[in-house]
Amino acid sequence: MGTPEFAVASLKALVNAGCNIVAVVTAPDKPAGRGLQLTESAVKKYAVANNLPVLQPEKLKSPDFIETLKKINADIQIVVAFRMLPEIVWNMPPMGTINVHGSLLPHYRGAAPINWAIINGEKETGVTTFKLKHEIDAGNILLQTTIAIQENETAGEIHDTMKEAGAELLLKTLQELAEGKIKEQKQDDLIDNSLIKHAPKIFTETCKIDFAKSTEQVHNLIRGLSPFPGAFTYIDNKIVKIFISRKEIIHHTNSIGTIISDGKTFLKFTCLDGYIHVLELQLEGKKRMKIEDFLRGNKINVGVKYNA
Repeated sequence: MGTPEFAVASLKALVNAGCNIVAVVTAPDKPAGRGLQLTESAVKKYAVANNLPVLQPEKLKSPDFIETLKKINADIQIVVAFRMLPEIVWNMPPMGTINVHGSLLPHYRGAAPINWAIINGEKETGVTTFKLKHEIDAGNILLQTTIAIQENETAGEIHDTMKEAGAELLLKTLQELAEGKIKEQKQDDLIDNSLIKHAPKIFTETCKIDFAKSTEQVHNLIRGLSPFPGAFTYIDNKIVKIFISRKEIIHHTNSIGTIISDGKTFLKFTCLDGYIHVLELQLEGKKRMKIEDFLRGNKINVGVKYNA
């Protein structure tokens, strides 16, 4: 059960390992693009290309869908980047339902674990396989693997590393479950609930850059939201998304949010304790570009505070 590209790596790993996949459940086709043509999910495209039966229920509590699952009679269900399942679905298989989650649970439960780990300046993250239960991302842990986060890595880069690591961990989990080697761990036994870091859905207000914060915090926000949905600010009253940045920690006397540029090769914003150098950005209505290309085609009012 999965929808986006992140889930394809796990499905592909199962196919390559010779697992008997009796069905693939994914989101219904949705209108997309200017022509609003129906678009298939990444998981559906892979499943169809590999002759796997596909189910696309509008509602996961639909009697028809439930009856189909019962007839399929799977031993185990695997969920990777999918919707929240009702109990009648996740509790159906005799071996339960496994979720592949992009964090080291119990930290970063929620919709955006990769983003928040980077935004919060974590030095490592990871993947967890766990058994589904009522509470979101709170089931018993099966296995985990750790992934280092480099100083300038973006959410997109960690996503690509993590989807492959998740696929490997999933196969290892299934193998050890079949052999009876895994001892489940209750998340409540690992850490006090009051200390758990969360990963809620990203909203627009989350993405707005506050240059009154430290260069480290701003840099982490930018890379934690790159390439999607993108951290943004304003230049001359136009929204600008910043995708790649470099931090420069240095004492200065400029006002917070001041734009400094030579108009040719660099553009930087003043933060609390230094500067954020913009390396790649996208002006609203334009394509993403490197800062040199942007400056070549846009005259910037320097020495003024950004238009918040």
